[in-house]
Amino acid sequence: MGSYSVAQTKAHLSTLLEQIERGEEILITRRGRPVARLVSAAKKKTPLDLEKLRKLRATQPMAKTPAATLIRTMRNAARY
Repeated sequence: MGSYSVAQTKAHLSTLLEQIERGEEILITRRGRPVARLVSAAKKKTPLDLEKLRKLRATQPMAKTPAATLIRTMRNAARY
């Protein structure tokens, strides 16, 4: 985590925002005391647990109507 004074932050905001977008955290200080911490607003992506997904799918019942028939029915109903 980088630490920058308020004056440094003002002078280099664009560069600091690029660092934040890459996932870094920025600490802003005033007279040597921390006053703010800047972090990315984007949520961190967590990888899918494929084994957990397989187990979940195995517990789901099979559909009795084929997907194509279901979609066709839904499209026909939307026309009216």
